[in-house]
Amino acid sequence: MGEAKRREELGLPPRKNNVAKNASKSNLNQILNKYPFAPYILGISLLTILIIDLVNYYK
Repeated sequence: MGEAKRREELGLPPRKNNVAKNASKSNLNQILNKYPFAPYILGISLLTILIIDLVNYYK
């Protein structure tokens, strides 16, 4: 007899899965949740630098 059937017969709730989340993954999601505008600022600043370099190259 499986554990799920035994727990059901005893009137116990289903067992909860205690799967630990991998906290050492990366803090990128936390940073993006805290500063959701950061990728836009970074992208615009990099695009500006590239345009300035391109203009200076063709001078």
